[in-house]
Amino acid sequence: MSKIKLNPDEEVVKTVKAGLKEKDGYCPCRLERTPDTKCMCKEFRDQINDPDFEGFCHCYLYYKEK
Repeated sequence: MSKIKLNPDEEVVKTVKAGLKEKDGYCPCRLERTPDTKCMCKEFRDQINDPDFEGFCHCYLYYKEK
């Protein structure tokens, strides 16, 4: 089973969380506000479901380990 954790870089986490707060939970890296861009975004949820994916979400808040 894969493991999801926050980026170990506390400054990145702080910056992204501030952006999420400003955008009511929507990805601060994207212009549109749709259900697909609500954190945890659809792009990363799809990546989580891919057993071969390991890496960061789009805005580097979360990291998925295999």
